[in-house]
Amino acid sequence: MAFSSTLVFSVKRRKPELVIPAKPTPREIKKLSDIDDQEGLRFQVPIMFFYRDNPSMRGKDPVGVIREGLAKTLVYYYPFAGRIIEGDNRKLMVDCNEEGVLFVEADANISMEQLGDNVLPPCPFMEEFLHDVPGSGGIIGCPLLLIQVTRFICSGFAMGIRFNHTMADAYGMIQLLTPITEFVKGASTPSILPVWQREQYFTARSPPRITCTHNEYEQTPHDISYADIMDSEKLIRTAIFFSPNDIQALHNHMSLSGNFNRCSRFELITAYLWKCRTIALSPADPNEVVRLSAITTTRGKPGLNIPTRYYGNSFNSPAAVSTAGILCTSPLSYAVHLIQKAKAELTEEYIKSVADLMVIKKRPKFTTIWNLIVSDITRIGFDKVDFGWGNPEFGGIPFATSTISVCMNFKNWKGEDGLVVSICLPPLAVHKFKYELKKMACYSIICRM
Repeated sequence: MAFSSTLVFSVKRRKPELVIPAKPTPREIKKLSDIDDQEGLRFQVPIMFFYRDNPSMRGKDPVGVIREGLAKTLVYYYPFAGRIIEGDNRKLMVDCNEEGVLFVEADANISMEQLGDNVLPPCPFMEEFLHDVPGSGGIIGCPLLLIQVTRFICSGFAMGIRFNHTMADAYGMIQLLTPITEFVKGASTPSILPVWQREQYFTARSPPRITCTHNEYEQTPHDISYADIMDSEKLIRTAIFFSPNDIQALHNHMSLSGNFNRCSRFELITAYLWKCRTIALSPADPNEVVRLSAITTTRGKPGLNIPTRYYGNSFNSPAAVSTAGILCTSPLSYAVHLIQKAKAELTEEYIKSVADLMVIKKRPKFTTIWNLIVSDITRIGFDKVDFGWGNPEFGGIPFATSTISVCMNFKNWKGEDGLVVSICLPPLAVHKFKYELKKMACYSIICRM
């Protein structure tokens, strides 16, 4: 299947509707945690799923069954049917008022086969399959969830989701989607019941105290040159597919340096992208401080005892720090070591210190100047969300932002199971970035525009 952005098709959308819980739910105010309501999470996150036709599901309407499953799920996840309000010291809370989540029914005169690799990041048709309903995109007073289900002429369909990041992380969204799939398949109750407990986990101590160094929140002076380079209006969204052979080539490249580090697949790819991106952006000053923030889950961390049923934000993004000159001229193992060192800082005390920092410094945003934030969602399970039509052809976050890249599972048209990583770059850096990718590893890596 060839990638093409020249397809012409139309999508007919019905009027957006509000889906409310299938049964009455508690009317109450619930506080978000001090991790949830930080400035850096006050945005909407898109997720896309593309499903092929399944003959065993003929006669079933994906729009109807997903809408019904959603209403039943909201009985248990009723805060999602509410609205965010803001209190003193910018504290966010959920008004559980049953206003409902936005749901859009749509039909497209195209088939999955015609879409081909356009389902991959950076999906050029995301606006068609996840329409930005006017007035719905804010954080305060807006729907916390928007879902669009689009039927294709082949009996396949797409499901686009946009959620308020202050409510949940990727793991939390899988927890929300799982009962929808279960209800669609005939379940009477969710297999796992959620817990809120935001007041128990990730809430600042009294009195709050910052006890660790948090490079990811260091407020750096405004850099006009960087802002110009990374102008969001000019950036090109692209993605890189890594086959198993590509990843092995990276391991081989690092071992040739003589400083082989045992590392995870994510650490290796993240180090590779950080170095290639920095070389491509070419900071004018080799002493410019650059950062790589690896989003790391806090679930399972000793001392925290976070229940598996918790669906709030449960991660931090400790930053690896280097000067641009040293990063660009050092072997790949240097970047891997810095990332591993940063991730090792994520202790129970570090996590508590982040929550305290949010209160003391009025919920700042993470550093964006010369910082690349990478999220690994390969173990989350978006590629296995099955409403009865089987696993999606693609399930994940459809594109990167100027600061945030995402690592996801994908099976390419050859049937190879690999990883796809989304990234945003300025036009002048794209070709240099592709050159560095291939120079450092192998020539089979596919960089999609």
